[in-house]
Amino acid sequence: MKKIKRQAVSNKSECVACGVCALECKRQAIQIFKGCYAIVDTSLCVGCGMCEKNCPAGAIEMEVIE
Repeated sequence: MKKIKRQAVSNKSECVACGVCALECKRQAIQIFKGCYAIVDTSLCVGCGMCEKNCPAGAIEMEVIE
């Protein structure tokens, strides 16, 4: 059985740039861009989901990747 891989995706229009997702990311894959919204470095994201779980604005979602 093939393991499903996921990665975080930020919704810029919902993000309030609070930085909680960046603090929760143990891989430092998320940064707040110019104080406006979160951006995810997909090369560092391992899909753990901690950012999605802790985002107070619900602006981070986990996306299935191939």
